[in-house]
Amino acid sequence: MGNLLSLKDVQLYYDHVYALKGVSIDVNEGETVALIGANGAGKSSILRAITGLKGIRSGSIRYDGQSIDKAGPDVIVRMGISMVPEGRRVFPLMSVRDNLLMGAFTRTDKAEIRQSLEMVLARFPRLKERYTQAAGTMSGGEQQMLVIGRALMARPRLLLLDEPSLGIAPKLVQDIARSIVAINREDKVSVLLVEQNSRMALRISQRAYAIATGKVALSGNSAELLEDSRVKDLYLGGEV
Repeated sequence: MGNLLSLKDVQLYYDHVYALKGVSIDVNEGETVALIGANGAGKSSILRAITGLKGIRSGSIRYDGQSIDKAGPDVIVRMGISMVPEGRRVFPLMSVRDNLLMGAFTRTDKAEIRQSLEMVLARFPRLKERYTQAAGTMSGGEQQMLVIGRALMARPRLLLLDEPSLGIAPKLVQDIARSIVAINREDKVSVLLVEQNSRMALRISQRAYAIATGKVALSGNSAELLEDSRVKDLYLGGEV
């Protein structure tokens, strides 16, 4: 299992305010890695740095052995990294079908795009039921399935998920969690998961990093962190 993504001593600022203070994390091929921590800790800033949406001040970011520090977001998508942003950003007036096809905008292989579309609809049967429906009329959980499916249409090797459970009904949170596990295990897509629902994140990932004030506070095996007293007190609200 080789290294797929590596951040080393990454520093990132918003104007003159530190967002990341020397963050180092790794994602190996085939892994699901979770980033947990309080709101404002810097988790989403890590994803923005990886995707080229925010330039870093110093440090390095390498993907599949290549430096992507200076690469633009479109180049990074073509290299095999897709992100599901926080907030379920669908195109509300467009159909489910057209939203999904927007995820394949960098691809020209029409026959394989159709295969990807069929795969996504098989992964999320509810999207097949809503195929011609305007995305803005769907529930929050259905929209979350849609934006994950749209990201998969880019055929990524690495999927970045930013708070996929935020504002979702508990029943659908379970469905989203099962989908993430299936995407990783069955579709062979590596996953970097940013999540305030730390219990869920630790249960579906292999490794995790706890982020606090722009730094890595703790890291290790997810099952072990789930039982770590420091993680329980800081991120899980006491006993699990």
